[in-house]
Amino acid sequence: MVEHSASVTVKAPVHQVYALFTHFNDFPKFMSFVKEVTYYDEQRSHWVVQVGGEYEWDAVNEDWIIDNQLGWRSTNGLKNSGRVKFRSLGPERTSVDVYLQYVPPTGTLGGLGEALGMGAYFDAILQKDLANFARMVEEAPAGALDPMSSHYLFHDDSAAKKGQITSRQKVAMEKDPMMRPETLAERQARIEHEAQIRRQQEQEREEARKRKQELELSTKQQRQVLLEEGEIKRRQEQRVREDVQNKATPLDPRHVYAATARGLGDKDGLRARDPNFVQDPMTSRRPKPQPSKKPQQPIIKAE
Repeated sequence: MVEHSASVTVKAPVHQVYALFTHFNDFPKFMSFVKEVTYYDEQRSHWVVQVGGEYEWDAVNEDWIIDNQLGWRSTNGLKNSGRVKFRSLGPERTSVDVYLQYVPPTGTLGGLGEALGMGAYFDAILQKDLANFARMVEEAPAGALDPMSSHYLFHDDSAAKKGQITSRQKVAMEKDPMMRPETLAERQARIEHEAQIRRQQEQEREEARKRKQELELSTKQQRQVLLEEGEIKRRQEQRVREDVQNKATPLDPRHVYAATARGLGDKDGLRARDPNFVQDPMTSRRPKPQPSKKPQQPIIKAE
């Protein structure tokens, strides 16, 4: 028994993901290696796949739990079984895990094929088609439970698009009311209309983005101009001040000292000075000579 598995996260609620996966007969419309899934009744189905060769089997459903798990087991043809588990990761995200078991169709040679790389090849195909399923769900309208509502059906790599489905699958699809020519034409028109709306919205967003960039660039340039003008004005004012200082008459150092002198007792520093006579400013601190006083004659009273 050989085992394979693959996982994918789908951006949709778990109930929608589970419901869309149960449409086995739509697998050839978006999967690449499933050529047929036709129903005998609600529990039994017939499968045809192409993986390194064409294999088919009848299967019966088993272990189905709504929004949680589904499974199948072959009753004849290629001996295999499978489980698909669904786990909610939030309101709009669902984890899907697929587990397959089968007996290689050619006994020992089949086991040798697994050892030589057929298993890795099948893993890659399984993972790719599971990603196709996720894309199919994500391109369906929110809450849609019919795969035909998805825009991703019949993409270029699907078995139906490549013309690789079986004659029984083709007949089954022709009997499907959703596959009538007028219904398919209406679906295609809707897809093209929605694609046009998306392109228009993307164009409007791109134009808005460009306008925003242009406005930001214009604002930045205006701010730069204001900064440069301010710098030019500052330099001009600096030059004017320097010119005024250079043209001013230099002050006499004595006058400068007289204006700033604040020494103790140096009050004569504020007096006008004879420009032809330089006096030591410290002389103002010398004591002034006092006038001599005559000794008083004693007063003699007459007797």
